[in-house]
Order: sequence, then structure tokens, then C-alpha cells
Amino acid sequence: MNNFQSLLLSKRLRTVIDRLPIIPAVHLETEAEWRRAYCILTFFTNGYIWGGEKPAERLPPSVTYPLLQICEHLELPPVPTYAGLCLWNFKPIFLSDTLVLDNLSALHTFTGSLDEQWFYLVSVAMEAKGGPCIPLMLDAIRAAREDDVDTVTKSLQSFAQTLDELGTLLLRMYESCDPHVFYHRIRPFLAGSKNMKDAGLPKGVFYDDGSRNATWRQYGGGSNAQSSMFQFFDIILGVEHRPTGTKKDDTTSESEPEPGAAPKPRHSFIHDMRQYMPGPHRRFLQAVEGISNIRDFVEYHKSNRSLTVAYDACLAMLRSLRDKHIQMVSRYIIVKSRESRSMSRTRQESSPDPAPRRGQGIASISYDRPQEGSQRKKKMRGTGGTALIPFLKQARDETGEPAIDEWARKLLMGGRRTEADKEIAYESRLTAAELDAEEPQVVGLAGSWNMEDNGGGLCAY
Repeated sequence: MNNFQSLLLSKRLRTVIDRLPIIPAVHLETEAEWRRAYCILTFFTNGYIWGGEKPAERLPPSVTYPLLQICEHLELPPVPTYAGLCLWNFKPIFLSDTLVLDNLSALHTFTGSLDEQWFYLVSVAMEAKGGPCIPLMLDAIRAAREDDVDTVTKSLQSFAQTLDELGTLLLRMYESCDPHVFYHRIRPFLAGSKNMKDAGLPKGVFYDDGSRNATWRQYGGGSNAQSSMFQFFDIILGVEHRPTGTKKDDTTSESEPEPGAAPKPRHSFIHDMRQYMPGPHRRFLQAVEGISNIRDFVEYHKSNRSLTVAYDACLAMLRSLRDKHIQMVSRYIIVKSRESRSMSRTRQESSPDPAPRRGQGIASISYDRPQEGSQRKKKMRGTGGTALIPFLKQARDETGEPAIDEWARKLLMGGRRTEADKEIAYESRLTAAELDAEEPQVVGLAGSWNMEDNGGGLCAY
């Protein structure tokens, strides 16, 4: 990996990888070796796909063959995931110190930039900070079984405090990760191959393992929704997430959809992201779902004011964390996407040459102007936020639904207008105006994070 960034920058990575021999993964022994190999090969994978003038539709056997073996062992898809980008991609600077943000260093990056390191390491630091809440709340589940109100109350109070600290830690992203660098240099390399027709991957990627069984595959991009810790938090507090656009009182029909109609998703995007977690993490979350009892316990003892306040405080802190995340997504993705479209329109207006259709690098793909009399396509796929904000807003609002106190539930479900709500309203007005605009829309490879298509994105909790 020493020369990885230079090969990627000089666009020679594909040439080097094509010349590599096929080395099976049989020599790997420890779990640490399997994880390290997964991290390296998935960086090679996305570097190979997105490291040229046009995306590569085929992965060579030198990468595919060992990667598929490793992924089978780790029970992961053969793409960069939250586990490979964050959980297994760091080291402490000083071994004797704790895993705080200023004592962490990333092992691998696409760009070699501090911005990219910082982007991964903020998530790592949040995992380190929030990790102790897992055994804490498992003890709370046991205490609830034993009707130990005091222990459950104290556990929830401690949990709420940690969630508040996680929100503060998330805001440190602004210190060393520049939105422009993230959007234009880092984010494209995190793209998946699912719903990427406009980026040049109409069928996804062909994983050529050298056998007759090689197939085309489509995967979403990396996403913080792949964090088992945050999904654990939701399960513990009884927060349920539904498919984007679905309300709590919607009735789900098990009948077949009408001809020509797309089937309704059975699970939310957050739930689907479990397929991108290591196998043991998925099974752990499933087990916790079977024993989670905190919300029911608090409901049964709702006359205990200290207990209900502690529980509702956890929901408030988790909702506040998601509120901060919406603002961050707006600054790092939506604002930058709008700036890119504006710059593209300016270049087109000032240049006598016709606008290019495709192939102008990994961050510029434009839709053609619709022909006269044709119907405008109202759904802007992959414009870096048209569906992302509704997804995040719904996930945030769903966090307040389990609140015990009626006043707290009203407050947490939209009774108080936050700064994120102001940004949501502002972006909604801009999006409506852009849908009616006559100019061609410009998207980036970040288009894989269109939440309507369950594409995912590293910025999506």
C-alpha cells in the first residue's frame, strides 16, 4: 500500500493490478490477517473501478479471486464497507493512551489526505466512545428482567450522557475535513456499483475470478448505517425504522404489487445495511432484538419520573445526534452538489462548445436537456441529496416515536423547529426550483447515495 496513492493519482493502478499474479488467501491464519487483507483488497477494488477516466466494469482475477475467498470467511460483500474503512482501518499513535480522536491514525486511504483520515477517524473515535454502552445496556436488560428500577435508571442516565458526548465528537468533523475536499476527492472513491447506470456502470461490476461462475454484481457504497453500534442503540431504545416515505400507521400489504408497480420494500435502508456488516455483528443484533425489553419496562413503570426522564433523555440525545448529522450532510454533500451544478451551468453558458455527455472524470456526469415536447423526468437520480435528506429526516423523527412522556414525544417528533429543520426547508425549496429548471443537472459518482434506491453512503446514519 506504500505506493497506492501515487499509482491512483497517476492513473497507473489498473496497469499494475492487471499484472499481479493470482494469490489465494489460504496463507491467512489469524483474524487480524483476514481483516487486514480485506481492507487492502477493497481499497484496491474501488481504486481500480474509479481510478481512471472512466469507471472499470470488470475486476481482474488478481483481485477478485482472493477477495471473494476473504469475504466468504468474514461474511462480508466484496466492497469497501464501514468495517473495512473504519473499524479495521486504524491504529493508535501511542499504544499506552486511550483511543481518543487525537491518538488515532488511519492505516489506508485513497487520497493520502488528512481530510480522508479525519473522516474515517471521527467514526472510529465515536465507536470507541460509545462501545462501553453495549455491555452497560446489556446489564440494563438483565436488570429490567429482575425488576431493578434503580439499575435501569442509572444505566439510562449514563447512556444519555454518552450519546450527548457522541454528538459533540461528531461536530469535530469540521476541524480537519474540508467539505470541498470530501465531496470532490474522497467521496467518489467510496461509491458503490448499485444504481450507477448514469456513472457508467449500468450492470454493476463483473467480478472476474477466472472461473465460469464469474458474475455481474451490484453493491451499495459504504455507509455509517453499517455501524452495528448505532443499530444496537436503536434496538435497545425500541426505535423502529421504516422504508423512506412510510408512516407509522401505514398498513403493509403482503399481496403482490399491481402489474408495472415496484414492490414495496419490506425493510428500511438501515435494516438492509446489516448485509454489509460482519456476520457476527448481524447475529448479535438479531439476538439483542429478541431480548430487548427496556422500552416495555419503562412503559410499565412510567409512574417513576426518574426512569421515564432518563429514557426520554436517551431518545432526545440520539435525536440530537441525528439532527447534527443532517446539518453535516447538508454542508458536505448537498451544498457542494449545488455548487457543482452551478459551476457546470456557468461553464456551459460561457463556452460555445456543446455540453459533454459523459466521461469527464469521476465527479461530473450530466443529464441532457430534454427534447421539446418530451416529458421532464422529475426524479433526479443521484443528485447528491434529493432523497438523502428525506431519509435522514425520517430516521431522526422516528427516534422520538417511542418516548414515554406525551409532552416529550410531541417535542421529539417535530414539535420544536431545529437548525436542521431550517436547512431541510431551505433545501426543499431549492430542490423544487431545480426540478422545474431547464438546465441539465450534474451529478457525481456520489449518486450512489440516493436513498430512494437504497444506495447508501458513508454519510448516512
